[in-house]
Amino acid sequence: MLVLVTYDIPNTKRRTKLATFLEGYGRRVQKSVFECFLSLEEMAQLHRHVQTKVHPAEDNIRFYWINAQSLPRTLTIGSNQPEIPTELYVF
Repeated sequence: MLVLVTYDIPNTKRRTKLATFLEGYGRRVQKSVFECFLSLEEMAQLHRHVQTKVHPAEDNIRFYWINAQSLPRTLTIGSNQPEIPTELYVF
């Protein structure tokens, strides 16, 4: 499942830490937007972890879950369509 993570964090240190952390989960598609392909368990784990690292009174983080049936309906301009990562690589 595609999880779109967006955020607006005014504190540079917290914003940088979150961005660096999210790079381990998915692909940055805009300055404050990540596309992550995750299982339900991974998605819950990510949400829990992010919840402990932000300040809800100041920060705004959103997780949008996009199911496999909706993925082909995604329209983009200026970038590639979201692609499910390959799980098996052959060299």
